[in-house]
Amino acid sequence: MTSRYRSPEQLNSLAPRRRTVVKAAAATAGAAIVAAPLAAAVPAGAAEAAPAFLHGVASGDPLPDGVLLWTRVTPTAEATPGSGLGPDIEVSWIVALDRELTNIVTKGSTTATAASDHTVKADIRGLEPATDYWFRFSAGGTDSPVARTRTAPAASASVAGLRFGVVSCANWEGGYFSAYRHLAARGDLDAWLHLGDYIYEYGTGQYGTRGTVVRRTAPTHEILTLADYRVRHGTYKTDPDLQALHAKAPVIAIWDDHEIANDAWSGGAENHTEGAEGTWAARQAAAKQAYFEWMPVRPALAGTTYRRLRFGKLADLSLLDLRSFRSQQVSVGDGEVDDPDRTLTGRAQLDWLKAGLTSSDTTWRLVGNSVMISPFAIGSLTADLLKPLAKLLGLPQEGLALNPDQWDGYTDDRRELLAHLRSHAIRNTVFLTGDIHMAWANDVPVDAGTYPLSASAATEFVVTSVTSDNLDDIVKVPEGTVSAIAAPIIKAANRHVHWVDTDRHGYGVLDITADRAQMDYYVLSDRTKADATAKWARSYRTRSGTQKVERTYDPV
Repeated sequence: MTSRYRSPEQLNSLAPRRRTVVKAAAATAGAAIVAAPLAAAVPAGAAEAAPAFLHGVASGDPLPDGVLLWTRVTPTAEATPGSGLGPDIEVSWIVALDRELTNIVTKGSTTATAASDHTVKADIRGLEPATDYWFRFSAGGTDSPVARTRTAPAASASVAGLRFGVVSCANWEGGYFSAYRHLAARGDLDAWLHLGDYIYEYGTGQYGTRGTVVRRTAPTHEILTLADYRVRHGTYKTDPDLQALHAKAPVIAIWDDHEIANDAWSGGAENHTEGAEGTWAARQAAAKQAYFEWMPVRPALAGTTYRRLRFGKLADLSLLDLRSFRSQQVSVGDGEVDDPDRTLTGRAQLDWLKAGLTSSDTTWRLVGNSVMISPFAIGSLTADLLKPLAKLLGLPQEGLALNPDQWDGYTDDRRELLAHLRSHAIRNTVFLTGDIHMAWANDVPVDAGTYPLSASAATEFVVTSVTSDNLDDIVKVPEGTVSAIAAPIIKAANRHVHWVDTDRHGYGVLDITADRAQMDYYVLSDRTKADATAKWARSYRTRSGTQKVERTYDPV
């Protein structure tokens, strides 16, 4: 996600600059924490009963014949995440067809070591397609919780429907992860998609918390080293709502920038100072190593997250890595956004995506996409709304219509991809997007300037943040206030945008049949409350063959 607090000078610089943090924000944040314990990578006192499974269990990347299982074991009290301490310990697993684990279908074991931060992955194969399984890990006489997972349908199967939870942008300090709890309570998900910013790299009080740190992160400083990233991942994995969702359905995850550093690109990041914070190469390598240790994700290629999963004849899902290969972001309005030598995806990944879309024989082609592909123009917002919106989007506050961290900053890649969809008559492509901390339902026009007289090449559903600041948080007004004013103006300036909610936090549920793909948007009552409720807000769908979004008035 783009930086929320840049100065105009920073925005107009071609070099990545370290984010300027207002010192008073940290002081205010600290004062706002009343008797709140320092968040730690293990629950207080829990490791005394080691070995223990303090960070839950998870599964991910479902295949027709298998799934990836994950856990982290704490073998001794001192073997906390990132410590590098603790003995090797054997960890076994069993997979069964029933919750009681009596009908066992496979079992195995491996050794957890400090070299991998005592995380464990088991890539299970030989399972039946479209089947629920339950699994458990054990070590040193201690059992983990039992969790559910589910395999994908067979590649040739006719599938009546699929249902995915969809989330992004979960800032620990911004609030509680109630969105995860509500998704876990559903019990009807084939899998859930995390579209990036699973963790945040900033130190405590340094990243958009509306002046209040709801719960302090660990470590309290900005994370730079492998140990730092491991501690931060470990902290997030202690969240009970996140653990609950991981225990109910497999996750399919990609990273955006905050898993590494804000506004990351192939050679640096806005939130990285070369030299003072070490080399970018070392920081990036540390972040990626910790990510693959702590996430149930299969790297398709070393150090990347782009890969493709298939769900019968109904849908395939292309997952993009839009940080590892991209060119540096440029200043708005300097013309370089159209430079064909600049890239968001990298040549190999764009060719891979185009080839996969062309060869796909499924009804739907889903694309897990960390930054918005639909073009965005601000329009004639008043100054009191323009400035905070520009801050949220990383735009210059004079209002030029472009976000250079999104596909808007890499227009040649977007032009090539959309032209490919049109020239090959590829239908039913749906981009699933996070990053922007707002909810959107968009057509993806080939030419936004002439739309809707010109064609739409695809559709896009953007989910809001789990907790990270959106527009009402920045302006510090009651929820919904800004959207009521800004949304009509945004839609008027962007005729491909059917809906935008600038203000609320929550999650999406994507339901797919042969006839349509529908996103149901749910919002939370209060991100700062651990017991926040959730309610349905809106639903949009795209019907097969239309490449356009329409509103529907009931959730699935």
